[in-house]
Amino acid sequence: MAAFDTVIRHGTIATASDTYKADVGIKHGRVVAIGEALTDADETVDASGLLVLPGGIDSHVHISQPSGPGIVMADDFASATRAAAFGGNTFVMPYCLQAKGQPLREALKEYHALAEQNCHIDHSFHLIIADPTEAVLGQELPALIADGYTSLKIFMTYADLALSDYQILDVLSVARETGALVQIHAENYDAIRFLADRLERAGKTGPYYHAVSRPIAVEREATHRAISLSELIDVPIVVVHVSNREAMEEIRRAQQRGLKIVGETCPQYLVLTAEDLKDLGMEGAKYVCSPPPRDLASQQACWEGLQQGVFTLFSSDHCPFRYDDVEGKQPPNARTSFRWIPNGIPGIETRLPILFSEGVSKGRITLNQFVALTSTNHAKTYGLAGKGSIAVGYDADIALWDPRRTARIAQSDLHHGADYTPYEGIEITGWPVATMLRGNFVMRDGELVGNKGAGRYVSRGPTTSMQSTTG
Repeated sequence: MAAFDTVIRHGTIATASDTYKADVGIKHGRVVAIGEALTDADETVDASGLLVLPGGIDSHVHISQPSGPGIVMADDFASATRAAAFGGNTFVMPYCLQAKGQPLREALKEYHALAEQNCHIDHSFHLIIADPTEAVLGQELPALIADGYTSLKIFMTYADLALSDYQILDVLSVARETGALVQIHAENYDAIRFLADRLERAGKTGPYYHAVSRPIAVEREATHRAISLSELIDVPIVVVHVSNREAMEEIRRAQQRGLKIVGETCPQYLVLTAEDLKDLGMEGAKYVCSPPPRDLASQQACWEGLQQGVFTLFSSDHCPFRYDDVEGKQPPNARTSFRWIPNGIPGIETRLPILFSEGVSKGRITLNQFVALTSTNHAKTYGLAGKGSIAVGYDADIALWDPRRTARIAQSDLHHGADYTPYEGIEITGWPVATMLRGNFVMRDGELVGNKGAGRYVSRGPTTSMQSTTG
């Protein structure tokens, strides 16, 4: 019997802290040796000229999520995880949405059924708490957290999702008691409704005015309020999809005061602007997401947040809808007002190439920062043991990258369920050429070689990032 199932030879390994040339020996789905001239393997993979990186972990994606009457998300678990694997990812964390009045376990049972036997890569779920009743907070949620559903998301905007400050404090209190981590979508719902109403009365209803109705001030104020509420309860939070300097600096000030506030940003805030929604007619709907893309100054601020460690997570916020579809971006009422255009854009496959190209290849961040921002920090933040690095004893979740490969992002080359990409035409340097899940190839040389259903659900535990801010 061979010493290894697979050996990856002659590649350059990069982790969040180190870069070095070495071979990787894999046995029974785990990394069992890292060294020079490893041999005696059933299969030897020549990684000459390639980077050997931990598989990406995308901890903010929406898959098969209910999106309102008559609206259907473009990706199911099969298509989304296939696209993720082609983008160098080995783990995704989508959201299980609780409907009003629905028990959390019932929602999870339905969501597990959608994912079961359909995933190409591993996955875990965040809970969306839309109905924080006494039963949910006192019984259901603590029990589920104990079962390994250790992260949840709450909203400060959207009808049927926005929680009051009192409700947010209730949820944060449960998180403190149980060791869960809360993500917060920080936008001021009442301010957005006020602005949207005024824009509509003025006849400003095109997709561009979605961005106008959600200016930086509504994100900055909500970010400050979310941090203040977490400080009252003395519990960490993650402020997701931050789009601008003002919100970023709210997070930085909190971190400088010793509060455990985790910041996250996304590709759309690095390469898109609100101008992409303008003067395109309904084509602007392709770029409608919340918070909206801002301007070039905000792009620079988000890069600073990544470079300086204010943002430790880089996620896609993949939320795909078909553009040319009445069940997608163009329901019957979408032409009457921007407020009826489904929020969200696809990005699960392009997240890593965009950050590698714009960040590593252009010298904005180091290769080690790239690994931390796209894999290692996600595993640490969300309690994923044995994931997010290349080390002995870890799962052999590995992406092989060609750092010199050039390509132009094109919808025709992507594998998601949407019929467009908002990143069409962006020139990329650096692209994943193979993805391995627990030592088995999922994608190799641009071909899908893994089986649907190979991906597993992973239960999670708490980490040090979830401890209280002062105690």
